[in-house]
Amino acid sequence: MNRTAVALDRAELHASLADPALLSMTFLNEIAGRFPEAVSFAPGRPTEDFFDPADLHRYLDTYIHHLTADKGYDEAGVRRELFQYGRTKGVVPELIARHLERDEGIVCDPEAVLVTVGAQEALWLVLRALKAGPRDVVLALDPTYVGLTGAARLLDLPVRSVPEGPRGVRPEQVRERIREVRAAGERPRALYLVPDFSNPSGHSLDTGTRRELLEVAEQEDVLLLEDNPYGYFRAADGSRPPTLKALDTGQRVVYLGSLSKTCFPGARVGFAVADQRVTGVGGPALLADELARAKSMLTVNTSPVTQALVGGMLLEHGGSLLEANRRQIDVYRRNLRALLQGLHRRFAGTPGVRWISPAGGFFVVLDVPFEVTDALVEEAAVRHGVLFTPMRHFSDQDRAGRQLRLSCSSLDPDRIEDGLDRLAALIDEHGAAPHD
Repeated sequence: MNRTAVALDRAELHASLADPALLSMTFLNEIAGRFPEAVSFAPGRPTEDFFDPADLHRYLDTYIHHLTADKGYDEAGVRRELFQYGRTKGVVPELIARHLERDEGIVCDPEAVLVTVGAQEALWLVLRALKAGPRDVVLALDPTYVGLTGAARLLDLPVRSVPEGPRGVRPEQVRERIREVRAAGERPRALYLVPDFSNPSGHSLDTGTRRELLEVAEQEDVLLLEDNPYGYFRAADGSRPPTLKALDTGQRVVYLGSLSKTCFPGARVGFAVADQRVTGVGGPALLADELARAKSMLTVNTSPVTQALVGGMLLEHGGSLLEANRRQIDVYRRNLRALLQGLHRRFAGTPGVRWISPAGGFFVVLDVPFEVTDALVEEAAVRHGVLFTPMRHFSDQDRAGRQLRLSCSSLDPDRIEDGLDRLAALIDEHGAAPHD
């Protein structure tokens, strides 16, 4: 008996599935796959220079030794930890808490740490917990990470923007925006931001601004969602400004951590430090406990095997990801220097072409005198063999229509030079001649 195959009407599915924020990463991955020979400034992925499959076996052995020597596990306990589902909050919160204290000066109870499937799950869980009613909104600096926008739209949580300036954000502007949102009848729950080498703008906040933001958060009764994937990757030696969480004495900051850039993204391990007290029905708890309840219905737990791998890497380096990334830091400094010097050689004085030199991280935003669309990305790939990310994926501001983001993290200097030559040809073709 022949049956007609069911066809689902997209209009009957959740509206977010057709939202541009959810299509951004799919588009860029798809076009990169179609043009593998193109020089790609698009992905903010870590360098692969130091990946070695043999390390995985060693990390696992190191973690197993930790279980037996430090925690007193017998063989059955080791098998159970690695092969079973594991605790929803994770099996390595103590190691993460130790790393945060050593590298960031963040002192936290391991019970306030929730290990997640990448930082993206941590972000989604926090937003899910904060959306309690139809008036709730989240604030974000504009431009902002597309993962925040996409996660919020999946949750029907409106995002209200706070424009980012040449030096990041002004705390008073955050206060004004919070009050504007409230005056419109909405309830701002949190401000999402990347204080160190932001994705996509590359901006960082100085220590004074961080302290002022904490004051605003306390006075206006909102949380700060601090996302920190790039903080170790400064372009020069010297002291790093403290994280917002290290300065946080009132539990105003939920810290979102990613081990994708500092360990390896294939592990898909991130975490949240959510030490806020929760009161009311059910008795007192930590926000991390509430997030764990939601996680138990979403991913159940984070793979104990991948947690063991990143746990072994942490143990090998005395709990310090800063020490574990010394070679990577040198590579990212070299690459950013090559990108900025290459831009200067080609475009210094070119009408309509401008950029801000970040103090570290993976990204540089380039202003150009023409519209940067997804169609232009495809044209660039076909005609010039170069890829980049339109800033329209990160911002609705008019200015973003004539901007593109360049990532230098996974390219070497020769490849960066080749890619900039190709980009210069594209820019010349569209109306701005480069100057050597």
